[in-house]
Amino acid sequence: MVGVPADSPLNKLTARDRALRQSLLDQAERDGNAVVQVAGDERGAPYCFTVGAWRRFGVAEAVVVGLPTQLGGQLVGAYVQACNRGIRFRPGELYDCFFTGVPVTLEKVAKGYYPEYFGSAFLLHPTGDFPAVQLLVPAANGHWPWHPSAPSGFSQWQPVLTDSGRPESWIPGVDGP
Repeated sequence: MVGVPADSPLNKLTARDRALRQSLLDQAERDGNAVVQVAGDERGAPYCFTVGAWRRFGVAEAVVVGLPTQLGGQLVGAYVQACNRGIRFRPGELYDCFFTGVPVTLEKVAKGYYPEYFGSAFLLHPTGDFPAVQLLVPAANGHWPWHPSAPSGFSQWQPVLTDSGRPESWIPGVDGP
């Protein structure tokens, strides 16, 4: 690959991965980021994530787990658009600028989740050296996945992608939701 050091992992990509990488780069150049959507199955909930937000705007890549892919795609896209306008989001704060009447909060994603939830982002960031946040949305009853009154199974449907599986950048009910 032109302009890539000889020892770069990018030189070992298959033709299919090179084509996917180029497609992600093209979409990020055109739209500010690419959105990758992954359908849910018997092993887990649907999720989607951004590729290129870090490269393009210097903001964390974002992932949403457990929302229908269309809504998740809208949410991560709105996050990148807001960041492009200069808005910066902080973990543990509530944001009502995404969905009417539904707050959204963020948490930093633990690096151990990167391969599973940001797989094709490694085509742009082969060393995995990029920040990532998870956008979290409460259940219909208003409870977050970590709340004791959250619906049964909600914490598995929308897992918190930290080492502990709970918010770590803030304390729920103290300095966050």
